Amino acid sequence: MILYVDYEHASTYLRPHTDWLLAARARISYMLQDVTGQRCLLQRYTDVDAGIVDELDITAVFISGNGAPAEAYDQRDLGGLIEIIRAGQTPVFGFCGGFQLLGQAMGARLERVGRLDEAEADPHPKYEPGWRKELGYEPVELIGEHPLLVGMERRPVFRHAHTWELKDVPEGFVNLARTDITEVQYLAHGSRPLAGTQFHPEYWTDEHPAGRRLIANFCDWAGVTARR
Repeated sequence: MILYVDYEHASTYLRPHTDWLLAARARISYMLQDVTGQRCLLQRYTDVDAGIVDELDITAVFISGNGAPAEAYDQRDLGGLIEIIRAGQTPVFGFCGGFQLLGQAMGARLERVGRLDEAEADPHPKYEPGWRKELGYEPVELIGEHPLLVGMERRPVFRHAHTWELKDVPEGFVNLARTDITEVQYLAHGSRPLAGTQFHPEYWTDEHPAGRRLIANFCDWAGVTARR
């Protein structure tokens, strides 16, 4: 069984029109199950601790993105998930906010990408207005050679939705992708089954299918069964 952790803060679900987000979490659970060929349990981050891995024989943990600011979270609620990450025994993959959590747990700095200059037009004024951002389906540049990049084009297209970024690569990790806006886009640990992306491979589509291959590559690399 794999575990898909909903890393969204409860306050986000109180906003208008967020039913689509809950639906997306369920749909992604099915998509991850299709890739791995294993049952997928969707669980709130507040209910995740190291014991769940042994109790349910979890073979991999995937962590969702999030829309709430970092200060909204009680660090005590994140302790169990961070413990799993730092132990480095169970494969973990973080998507966007989950990637940021993974990086922070391993010592990276998380900050805003930066404010737009006064003369700059905001390309997406309804999403985090005034902040530099990446939003929508856009390419990333894959860099280096790594098993996680096998069979992928050098500039695949993925969904983006972020105004925060990791400012450095934590010790023991390598960065495998970049964009002009965010330099650290895809981290993998050198000896532990830990990886994640600033972008959203879990939102792959028929038009932009690279995310499925990326997740399957992670499963192969981490020793988790994957379906091609």
